Amino acid sequence: METEDYPRPVAMGLVGAGPWAATMHGPVLAAGPQTRLAAVWSRRPEATAQLAARLGAHPAGSYEELLDRCEAVAFAVPPDAQAVLAPRAARAGKALLLEKPVALDLDAARALADTVAEHGVVTQLVLTKRYHHATRAFLAAAATFDTAGARARYLHGAFLGGAMATGWRLARGALYDLGPHLLDLADAALGPIEELRACGDSRRWIELTCVHRGGTVSQLSLSGAVGLSSSQAGIELYGPAGTLALDFGTIDHDQCWPVLRAEFAAAVRSGVPHDLDVRRGLMLQELLDRAGAR
Repeated sequence: METEDYPRPVAMGLVGAGPWAATMHGPVLAAGPQTRLAAVWSRRPEATAQLAARLGAHPAGSYEELLDRCEAVAFAVPPDAQAVLAPRAARAGKALLLEKPVALDLDAARALADTVAEHGVVTQLVLTKRYHHATRAFLAAAATFDTAGARARYLHGAFLGGAMATGWRLARGALYDLGPHLLDLADAALGPIEELRACGDSRRWIELTCVHRGGTVSQLSLSGAVGLSSSQAGIELYGPAGTLALDFGTIDHDQCWPVLRAEFAAAVRSGVPHDLDVRRGLMLQELLDRAGAR
């Protein structure tokens, strides 16, 4: 598909054929107009073929074949697999659309960031909530809000069973899956996190206390193992003027993905890195590492 604004959609390769790839990454990238889904590859040939057929993409028989057919690669695989595969794509000159966290350990995240820097490829993180107008309005207001302290929470029961109760999530818990969202928003709203303390069990409930540059304190509560009918998530800032809040329940992810897609394509075509790039992912990984090493 060609339009005046998007004369050449970015040819995307999708790594992964699981539920997240099938319901989010794949359909969004195939929908265009800024991107087209050129190929799909996963370690499960049957799942690869089924998803590629549904989305009108080529079922790649190998990772190398996928790289040959695309300009950019989107990853919908566990973080440890992404950390191995993404550097190979960067060395092949492909732009990277990365899931969070970018890896499961700090050394792997640093190696990925170093490879990206060496080869000069564009990267962008799938921190979905950051692409919603409500989040951006909140962060713009936070820039001038006199904040004395802040609280944030991300609580749900998805790790108790179902499609999200996967190996790495069960092993690492809410800190690595939900933590990047809250740490990113707290850091963006309140300033760089200079001190971080954690207590609890990430597989059940974990609390993070952050001290931001300038002295503002935030408290982040995380759990994926509590029985709730729906998730409870958001961030509230408190100060002399009252409160400033963002409720994740107001965020329709169907509005986030088109913005994410358009901004990634613009970054690829311009060669100008997005603010939410692998360097942001490495910063979040460093925070996760500090919280997990208590």
